[in-house]
Amino acid sequence: MPNDNTRIRKCLFPAAGYGTRFLPATKAIPKEMLPVLTKPLLQYGVEEAISAKMSTMAIVTGRGKRAIEDHFDISYELEHQIKGTSKEHYLTEIRKVITNCTFSYTRQIEMKGLGHAILCGETLIGDEPFAVILADDLCDNDGESVLSQMTKLYEKYKCSIVAVEEIPPKDSNKYGVIAGDVISHPELDSGSLVRVTDMVEKPSPENAPSNLAIIGRYILTPDIFDIIKDTKPGKGGEIQITDALLTQAKQGKVIAYKFKGKRFDCGSVDGFVEATNYFYKKNNSSKNQAKDGKD
Repeated sequence: MPNDNTRIRKCLFPAAGYGTRFLPATKAIPKEMLPVLTKPLLQYGVEEAISAKMSTMAIVTGRGKRAIEDHFDISYELEHQIKGTSKEHYLTEIRKVITNCTFSYTRQIEMKGLGHAILCGETLIGDEPFAVILADDLCDNDGESVLSQMTKLYEKYKCSIVAVEEIPPKDSNKYGVIAGDVISHPELDSGSLVRVTDMVEKPSPENAPSNLAIIGRYILTPDIFDIIKDTKPGKGGEIQITDALLTQAKQGKVIAYKFKGKRFDCGSVDGFVEATNYFYKKNNSSKNQAKDGKD
């Protein structure tokens, strides 16, 4: 029976990619486990999903990704070694994550694109709406998380939603780019919502339909699985989620949302360094404020 609960409970994390831009570091370490300060990218994503009241984390992994499962599990030896010491507090955050979530895993046997990776997660998601986070797109803001913002929009519009941001035209060949008609929303800035009419995967600058690019945050309705099954391989021989979403968009069932917050492309070395510097300064600022408050 379909799940008619409109609250989104599950978040899917495609995490089977090789992370070739970070070789040789990612030869033995999953790119999703690369740390920004002391926390791996995937944990940031899981915490964002928790902030949006999701409790079931579905992770699509591949060969050489066992570190992901080990991270979201209890390490009894480590717990025993640091219990009662000054170092025990370092595990507080990850303990909270493990306690508040259920984790399930499946494998993507072949690398056939993001659309295929999402399809691999069907057995973990079932027949209900769900979120997707690409962990190497690290998002942050001082208010509601990006996924929290998107879940509120889903409650109103009940259709697939993609997060977008403005990009320089020269970068259009790195993203899926959308075009559409602006939707008026009383609580959002003008132009923040767009009913998508067209989507192009990695277009050249002269062929890009706009400067609005999809980033790694999605809310998808469960019919996307059957659409992906009928989607033919596109650019690079991969099954693109953009092509599947275009089928929904032609039915008026996809909204693009220009989110509030900062996003870092941690799939690139430059973006990873930028994120590290940003969170280092932010953490130091928080520590200094807390210290001032005690003085």
